[in-house]
Amino acid sequence: MSTDLSYSRTAYPVRSELTAAHRRAWGRLGAPGTWFSGAERAAIVAAARAADDCDLCRRRKDAVSPYAVDGEHDGADAAPAPLPAALVDVVHRIRTDPGRLSRRILDDALAAGVADAEYVEALSVLVTATDIDFFCRALGIAPHPLPTVVPGEPSGERPAGVADDGAWLPTLPNGDHPQSAALYGGNFYPNVGRAMSLVPDAVRALVDLFPAQYVPLTAVPDGTHEPDGRALNRAQMELVASRVSALNECFY
Repeated sequence: MSTDLSYSRTAYPVRSELTAAHRRAWGRLGAPGTWFSGAERAAIVAAARAADDCDLCRRRKDAVSPYAVDGEHDGADAAPAPLPAALVDVVHRIRTDPGRLSRRILDDALAAGVADAEYVEALSVLVTATDIDFFCRALGIAPHPLPTVVPGEPSGERPAGVADDGAWLPTLPNGDHPQSAALYGGNFYPNVGRAMSLVPDAVRALVDLFPAQYVPLTAVPDGTHEPDGRALNRAQMELVASRVSALNECFY
């Protein structure tokens, strides 16, 4: 396991700020989170990768309904730490079949004992790992080694002031609530950021990663914002993103 993340293996130039952002993100994945230990977070990364070659996931994706096929997921034995079967199922379903993401995935996980904030943190780890894994895939290089596990205990930070704001899970609304101010800094945060606000560190991770990969999170709603030092302008970036989202049948 390693956090010595580098893109020197590829012939394509990769901006230094992007490499640095990925290195920080990869390091966070192995560190204690809010509800999971570093080993459990690294296990979520391992589960996501195992999903790519999972026979059950393959058969489910080919089925008319993802709930028409039962079985056990592959790869559990290789995880750095044991994870609840319900959480592994969430990771595999979202990694391999995001176009059919539904409320039932969440409801089944909650019914099986996965806490709402655990679901959010697992999603944050999964999205970050998938982001960086698929970047490696696009460059034609092997994925990075699993993140180095950092010892320590989860913080258990559950913010006050979260409420039903129209999402599947409670979120921290924009506004003048003290918890909102502490997390959002008085800025307006789009739904893509607020969706994970039940776990504030998950939002902070997005804030750190967004500028290097796209635009600052607070600039997402501003179509006139142009990031510096990019080969594509904002309109071209949005065109590519929209096309890729359509091809992947993006839920959102």
